[in-house]
Order: sequence, then structure tokens, then C-alpha cells
Amino acid sequence: MKSRSRTWRFTQFAGGALLVNAALHSAKGLTGQRFPTPFSSPPGVGLSTPGQNMVWGAMNLAISGALLRRLPRTTAEKVTVVTGGVLMGFYLRHYFSGLELDETARA
Repeated sequence: MKSRSRTWRFTQFAGGALLVNAALHSAKGLTGQRFPTPFSSPPGVGLSTPGQNMVWGAMNLAISGALLRRLPRTTAEKVTVVTGGVLMGFYLRHYFSGLELDETARA
């Protein structure tokens, strides 16, 4: 039973992380900004089009939705989802702050 609980916690953590990533890329796509995705060249460094960011955001949202199909009910479950999201936010801030991004780049 403990193994299943650990797997469920990881699933919730990953769902929260992917939800934050979906929000970032969807926002960049909706505002028409070019931003790195795995589709860019080089992957994760080069700038992708707003459309590619929308696709990547939608993929992250779909996977997050699948992982979080059963909404967290207990406080511990909610904390796990939020922790995944917060840590992903800090990781993304750290990763993208190290890249030379042209913030005025448009598609």
C-alpha cells in the first residue's frame, strides 16, 4: 500500500509541475511572444513560434489533467500538487533566466 501511495504522490507532484509549465507556455503563445520549447532548435534554447508554445502548453495541460483526473482531496494531496507547481516555477525561472532571450522577438 505504501508503494501505491508514493506513486500517487509523485503523480500529483508531476501534475502540479506540468500545470505551471502549461500556464507559462500558453501565456507566451497567447501574447504572441516567441519562447523556447522542445520544438525549437536547439531544443529548449532556441525560440519557438507562439503557435508552437500554444501546442506545448496544450500538451502539458492535457497530461496534467490526466495525472490530476482525481482532484486532490486531503490537505497533504493539495500540498503535494502545489509543491510540484512551486518547484517547477522556481526551476523555470532559474533555467530561463540563464538564457539570452530577446523579449521583443515576435513571430
